[in-house]
Amino acid sequence: MATLVVPENVSYVDDAQALQKACQGWGTDEKAIISILGHRNAAQRKQIRLAYSELFQEDLVKRLESELTGDFEKAVYRWVLDPEDRDAVLANVAIRKSGDYHVIVEIACVLSSEELLVVRRAYHDRYKHSLEEDLAAHTTGDIRKVLVGLVTAFRYEGDEINTRLANSEADILHDAIKDKAFNHEEVIRILTTRSRAQLMATFNRYRDDHGSSITKDLLDEPADEFKTVLRTAIRCINDHKKYYEKILRNAIKKVGTDEDALTRVTVTRAEKDLNHIKEIYYKKNSVALDQAVAMDTSGDYKAFLLALLGKEE
Repeated sequence: MATLVVPENVSYVDDAQALQKACQGWGTDEKAIISILGHRNAAQRKQIRLAYSELFQEDLVKRLESELTGDFEKAVYRWVLDPEDRDAVLANVAIRKSGDYHVIVEIACVLSSEELLVVRRAYHDRYKHSLEEDLAAHTTGDIRKVLVGLVTAFRYEGDEINTRLANSEADILHDAIKDKAFNHEEVIRILTTRSRAQLMATFNRYRDDHGSSITKDLLDEPADEFKTVLRTAIRCINDHKKYYEKILRNAIKKVGTDEDALTRVTVTRAEKDLNHIKEIYYKKNSVALDQAVAMDTSGDYKAFLLALLGKEE
């Protein structure tokens, strides 16, 4: 359910030459950049970067960084990278912004085990440290335990579940919340090691046995960083599309748009499930996401996001 509209026949050499032409002279041709990069998938963008490098002995990403500015530059930069490299950059930025843990949780809990492993390799290559090493260096205590546990997890991806285990672990989670022992080692163990299918069975059992969802019970407690991380992890595992819809809603409704969040969700989901997220957004807000984005953004940034949303100006 991607939103990205991609042409069937693409010449990577022609694209590279057109991009080089767009960056030449006194002014940058932003429309040309959007018309090309806003309609190429990850594999195509990689081939364009390679063709550009061979033709002009220059890094396309660095050239675009030097030509573009503001939110538009940030969006294009994150889009043109390989998906795993983009996630590595997002993770590093989040680590350096103290307390910005939701991006780390998204990467750890939305991606498949194989995808997460590829991101961790990309992080190695780019920063010459492991993701978990940098994360551990910038966190302490229970936050460190749960975040390092999430990013180093290699969850089983199958559908098999153990019903008896789901029942017992739903009770463990309920007792921990009731006793306000949110940082109990069993809570961390369950959330950082169980498969997605097993956790969803546990969360469903929790709701059936105790009359409310685990996220609602956590929300009823006074907020702090650790509980926020737990809630984010549970929501990403349970239904990441609903989670992303709320991120977009909050980004747009905020006084002064949260462009970082808007850009992040758009560029990371445009080739995956952004169409489904758009449907949820419309049901929740009675306005189309592309319409909301168009009203809340402007200029080349707006045009680029709308291209990724499958809606031209």
